[in-house]
Amino acid sequence: MSYSVGQVSGFAGITVRTLHHYDKTGLLCPSDRSPAGYRQYSDADLARLQQILFYRELGFPLEEIAAILADPQANALDHLRARHRLLNEQIVKLRRLVEVAEHAMEVQQTGVELTPQERFEVFGEVAFDLTYATQAHLKWQHSEGHQRSMARAAAHSKDDWATLMAEAADWRRRLLAAFDAEEPADGERAMDLAEEHRRHISRWFTPCPTAMHGRIADDFAADPRAFALIVPPTEQRPGLAAYLRTAVHANAVRHPDGDGS
Repeated sequence: MSYSVGQVSGFAGITVRTLHHYDKTGLLCPSDRSPAGYRQYSDADLARLQQILFYRELGFPLEEIAAILADPQANALDHLRARHRLLNEQIVKLRRLVEVAEHAMEVQQTGVELTPQERFEVFGEVAFDLTYATQAHLKWQHSEGHQRSMARAAAHSKDDWATLMAEAADWRRRLLAAFDAEEPADGERAMDLAEEHRRHISRWFTPCPTAMHGRIADDFAADPRAFALIVPPTEQRPGLAAYLRTAVHANAVRHPDGDGS
């Protein structure tokens, strides 16, 4: 029994154009032609098409499908195992991309509805890098402290942010003065500034014990995007992030029982 191109297209759920392409490339050539020259497919052709569609559904390139079907000695299991590994890798990657997209949307939902002009008035040059914020959120999303911090940030009003940023700017001015005056990073002045920064975090975002503050300072020293959240690039000095990190850790030794207050 034979079937026309239209019938096979209906059976398989693929277009006539696809069948013509398979014929042209030699992947699936019909076994016969009608007296008028139309393609006629046999049961064996349909069985081959079923194999083609199976491999295609798994994402095999047509060239690889042709190679598998052309070699009766080909080990289809090896091909399937390789495809299985690749598909699992793609699944992991896609899940990660979905997670990144979801959290990227979350970190933009600060709950503070400000116009662009208001945002500039409040934040000035302090830039919030979305790529860093998203990665940080993914890293700390299960941390109670991070969740509390996000909730507190979302609850801040424009006036809250203005006060917070004014405090931060004053602290930053004094940090730069200490650094420029070559005050030792483990000296009283630098450690006092580190303690003030820790209490600022506790007051506005989440309780920040000295151990947590140390991890935050490590991030400042390791990632310029993190440090830019507290010191705009135009105000930074070479070695300033490392200076703050040293001061924070020295302060932790001075106040080992800092409880986040």
